[in-house]
Order: sequence, then structure tokens, then C-alpha cells
Amino acid sequence: MNAPRSPLDAGDKPVIWTVSVSRLSELFRDITVEYDHLALIEPLHLGFDEAAKHIRERLATEHCDVVIAAGSNAAWLKGRVSVPVVAAKASGFDVLKALARARRVSNRIGVISYQAPLPELGDFAATFGLDLAQRTYVTREDARAAVHELKAEGIAVIVGAGLITDLAEEAGLTGVFLYSAASIRQAFDDALELARLTRLEAGRGRRKGAEQRAQRGMNDLRGDSPAMERLRQTVVLYARSPSTVLIEGETGSGKELVAQAIHRESPRRGANRPFVAVNCGAIAESLLESELFGHEEGAFTGARRGGHAGLFEAANGGTLFLDEIGEMPLALQTRLLRVLEEREVMRVGGTRPVPIDVRVISATHCDLEARMREGRFRADLFYRLAVLRLALPPLRARAQDIAQLAEWSLKHALAALDARPHPNLAAEVKACAPLLASYAWPGNVRELRNLMERVALFLAAEPLQALTPAFMLSVAPELGRQAAPPVDALSAPGPARESTAAVLARFGGQRDLAAQHLGISRTTLWRRLKTEP
Repeated sequence: MNAPRSPLDAGDKPVIWTVSVSRLSELFRDITVEYDHLALIEPLHLGFDEAAKHIRERLATEHCDVVIAAGSNAAWLKGRVSVPVVAAKASGFDVLKALARARRVSNRIGVISYQAPLPELGDFAATFGLDLAQRTYVTREDARAAVHELKAEGIAVIVGAGLITDLAEEAGLTGVFLYSAASIRQAFDDALELARLTRLEAGRGRRKGAEQRAQRGMNDLRGDSPAMERLRQTVVLYARSPSTVLIEGETGSGKELVAQAIHRESPRRGANRPFVAVNCGAIAESLLESELFGHEEGAFTGARRGGHAGLFEAANGGTLFLDEIGEMPLALQTRLLRVLEEREVMRVGGTRPVPIDVRVISATHCDLEARMREGRFRADLFYRLAVLRLALPPLRARAQDIAQLAEWSLKHALAALDARPHPNLAAEVKACAPLLASYAWPGNVRELRNLMERVALFLAAEPLQALTPAFMLSVAPELGRQAAPPVDALSAPGPARESTAAVLARFGGQRDLAAQHLGISRTTLWRRLKTEP
């Protein structure tokens, strides 16, 4: 299981309170272990009025960034406490899994949901031959009455949230819990992101209008390979233009670093010219709209008093970097296109357009043209964002830079541990260069930097240990498990390029191995074999 990534850039850990009174508490407890290095998390085993009163009393003297709850408890708290409330939501997959578990008990299943029934369950029940009876509730008394009503109808198993399953088992029925660990993790991710945005807004207020700054520039685009030299030349060229830029590149290839460099080299680099970055794939859809475009007071439940300026307004006069633009929902793509065309933004719930002067740089690791063909990304928005396009080379395509980057990252990692590098560190890294160059680096420069942090930790613990290929493999065994595809061989002109058939022959006709060696799929391998002379 991958460890969650912290969305907080700096500062103290956010404070999160989880609120539950049922078996959801056990799930919260289990997931908290995965997140306690990212936040100060405290469980509150209370519900409804008791929870609301307890939170209000503590907020008078304590700080809390976000509350996480679920179902009716979350809905109850949202209108009764001043701190933001993130509601954990069961996914469609959660519902299907719960119904599958209930089906093992009985063909007749009761489903009790908060406030509104689940209309899609009718078609599902008809397709799979299930006898489903749905009920809704608002209060605990409603829920208890729904359970007893279903029991009177002869239903033996009930699907629902923790309150429902507890009441079902009290009534002698089987209760099937609706929420999964994945849904609770999503709620924690949303809570961390909401805490980050809340603190960012508070920081803006404390700085009286001071905005984010681009911290990285051309000096951070490291490497002497021809690919990096072309990249630096392109950055300088694009910095002269006010047009939108679309940066395409694999995960970890440095898309935000390049965006910052473009900003730093442009006329928008002045003291009052902010660089504002947002990851469109890391913010819940319900939050992304108001964060980008802002909202007026009372625009929706939980809207801030006095309204909230969005990131477009925060970036006015500077650059707005939209990372993972391919993850933006279609509805927001329409709004973004209008902002780019009209050069003004309308806050959620507002009636007055706000003029803006913002250069937009976007980035993606996915194939936006394929998403356009699939109807998942607007073609008009794509062409509006991609006036200037920049494809970042993966690390495996500039193998001659790997040793230099490894040495630089290792020195910084050792310095962070207050450890001195070996006097002959450069020679030791050079001796490891063939091993490092043979790896595919799917995480690119970010993966290399993280691996060097791991190596630095071991070197700091054993100051006399030499950095040898054998030691490197012992610390990072993944380096010996995946060979890098020969990018240069595929792109080289004339006779230097090895044909696909020759690669296939070298691997004894085993297409899986040949495709892996070339860094392509079996389908692409087959197509090349058909089309090559």
C-alpha cells in the first residue's frame, strides 16, 4: 500500500478531529495509523448534539482545522459548528460490495440511507434478481423505525452506515456496514487538502496580500544532456510570450519546476507578480470550483463569511499553474474556458465579473488528445491551453545526467542529516553510474531524489561505508529488477537504430520481454513488426 502524500508544504501539522459513535470508529482508528505522520488526529466518540456541543466548547480555546464525520452525523454537524466538516461518502463500489455480502445472507435485502434513497439500486436489483427494499431516515428515531418496519416485512439483512447496522443488530437482524477503507482514506485526503487551503487563505490574510512566489528557476534545471539544453532554451523562449503553456511529462519529471522557471524568466517575475500553483487532481471536485474561481458569502453551505477570493484572483498579475489539468471535471473545464476567453472570473454565487490578468501554465502526465477522443476533455479548452507546448524528457532519455543528479541529491540529503559526504563521493557515484543508468526510473527525477535520501540515511548511519554498486543494490534492490528501455537506440537516425524484429530475435521471440525492453505495449510491438520494412 502506498503511503499517503502530504499536501501541506510547510508549517505545523494540521489538526483533524474524527466524529463517530458506531463501528465507523474502528475504521477511523485503523486509517488514522496511516495518516498520523501527516496530521494531529483525535477521535471524538460522540454524535449529533453531543458532538456539536463538545466541538463548539473546545473551539473556544483550541484549534481544529477540519472535522471528519459520515452520513447523518456529518450533515448534522455542518450547520452547527464553525470548523469545516468533511463528509465521508460511500462509493458506488462500496454499495455493490455491501449488497454482495448481504446477498450471501438473504435474497431480500433492506437498504437504509440518509435523507434520500439510492435511485440506481432499482435497475441493479432488477438486473441481478435482488429483492431490495429502501428506506430513508433523518434522525435516530427515523432510523430505528425504518429498521423495525423492514423487520416486520420479513427482511433479515440491512445495509447501511454504522448507526443503521447497530440498530439492525439490536433488532436481531444482520447488519452490513457500507463504508470501505478506501472511502475513509479519501475523506482523510480531502480533509488534509482542505486544511492546506484554509491555512493558505489565512496566510494570505496575515501577509496582507503577499502571494506565493516561484522558488525555483533556471539553475534548478540540472543536467548537461542535449535534451536539457534544448529544454532550457525553450523555457527562455516561452518566458518571453504571454501565451498559455501546456507542459507534458511523466510523473516526477519536473513539470512544476519548469513552470516556475518560465515564470521566473518572464516579465511577470516582479515582487508583486505571484506564482500560484494548484493540483487539479488532488482537490475534491466539490472544493475545486470555489478554490479556483472563489465564492460569495452564502453561495453554498459552509461558504465563508464575506466570501472568498479564488486562486485566479490570487494570481492576478502573475502566473497560475494548473497541475494535472487532465483530471479537471468536464463541468469545470467549461468554466475555465470562459475565464481564459473573457479574461474575467465570476465567483460561485456571484453576479459581478472580476477582471483578471493571469498567465496560465498547465501540466499533465496523461494523453490529453486521447482523452479528447474519449470525450473526457474539451477540445476547445485543449487548444486554448496548448498555444505553446513543451514535452519534458523522461530521466531514462537523458542517462548521462543521472550520475550528476544523483550526486547533487545525495549531497543535499546528507546535509539535511548533518552528515558529511565522503571526500571521494563523486568518484563513488561515478562507479555506480552504470547501475543507475540501467534502471528505467518510472518516477523520474523525483524517484531518484527519494532514493538518494534513502541512501543518505544508510551512509549517515555507517560513515565508513563506501558507496559501491553492491551497497547501492542492498539499499535499493529495485535497481536490479528493471532495465531501462533503450530510448536513444529507438530515436537514433539511420543504421544506429535497432529494428523491432532484431530486438524480438534477441529475446528469442518472446514478445513480452521484447516489449518491456523497448518500453512499449505488446500491441505497439505487433504494429511495429507489421509496418517496419
